[in-house]
Amino acid sequence: MAQRLGLSGWVRNLYDERVEAIFEGPEDKVENAIEFCRHGPPTARVTNLEVTWEEWTGKYHDFAIAY
Repeated sequence: MAQRLGLSGWVRNLYDERVEAIFEGPEDKVENAIEFCRHGPPTARVTNLEVTWEEWTGKYHDFAIAY
């Protein structure tokens, strides 16, 4: 979803079954990505979503799946 929206940053699965992500890009597109995360893909079970807003640094140039 982030790549389709043209966002940069990363996403990774954590050992406790949570998912962590950083999205950088225009605010409206970041909001779209967050809305997608509220439900996740069809096989996901989302029980909670925490969002922290920070200044756009431009640190990321593409979007990656981190391991």
